[in-house]
Amino acid sequence: MKKKIALCMSLFCLSYGVTQEIIALPTTNGEHINWENSKKEYFSEIWETQVVTNVSKPTIRVFRPSNETNTGTSVIVAPGGGLYAHSINSEGNDVGKWLSEKGITAFVLKYRLVPTGKDGVAEISNLASTNPKKIGEEVAKVLPLSIQDGLNAISHVRKNASDYSIDPAKIGFMGFSAGGAVTMGVGYNYSKENRPDFLVPVYPWTDVIAVEKPSTDVPPTLIICATDDPLGLAKGSIALYESLRKVGKSAALHMYAKGGHGFGMKKQELPSDNWIQRFYEWSIAEGITQPKK
Repeated sequence: MKKKIALCMSLFCLSYGVTQEIIALPTTNGEHINWENSKKEYFSEIWETQVVTNVSKPTIRVFRPSNETNTGTSVIVAPGGGLYAHSINSEGNDVGKWLSEKGITAFVLKYRLVPTGKDGVAEISNLASTNPKKIGEEVAKVLPLSIQDGLNAISHVRKNASDYSIDPAKIGFMGFSAGGAVTMGVGYNYSKENRPDFLVPVYPWTDVIAVEKPSTDVPPTLIICATDDPLGLAKGSIALYESLRKVGKSAALHMYAKGGHGFGMKKQELPSDNWIQRFYEWSIAEGITQPKK
């Protein structure tokens, strides 16, 4: 791999008991943003999950399937967190682990986030009740960088497809909430070299990125959301689906009656718990994934 594109580091992973493979992506632009504090990972009592904040240097973590199960399909996974944090397990590492067990190579993306202080989750939670406009202003500054990180991730994976034992024509992008906004941005801004082969926005944060008319070569898209999403994202998910349907593009929408927001890989004893299995079935039906027998 080209040194200027990626840097591999091997660390022991306590969460899964396996070696981590971390790839540093190019830091394109971003000189106008000042990250005074370093990246931090911790358990958020507010969100009741593990989070990462203050990401200023984008990376991807690789989850490789076994040689026996490898389908050649791959997915870049962008966690949510309002662009103030990454919900790194339920919308990142747990997704990557599940996909790799199905023979799909996963790349969990830590895209750049809004600079924060000691507790980014506390900051966005406080702003949500006191100054929501401020959230939008800060997100608007960083979201273009986050989208560029997503496009750079696709470029890296495609250029190094043989090293990852994947098909360069079966690289997808999946994102949750704020990561869903990144997914939409990737779908609206790709070039030939970083075009995703399929898109999976999961309860995408359509309030921060407008639904646009898709390009003529937009890839197959699966949208997942819940009607009772407390952030009101069901409406935007439907609008996104309609924008694809109106121009005759391959699109699917799974709208669960219940599930709320941020369900990811959490278990709530609801049909939405099985959304990732529905993704897998969709990918087979679309010819994106061909399971090994």
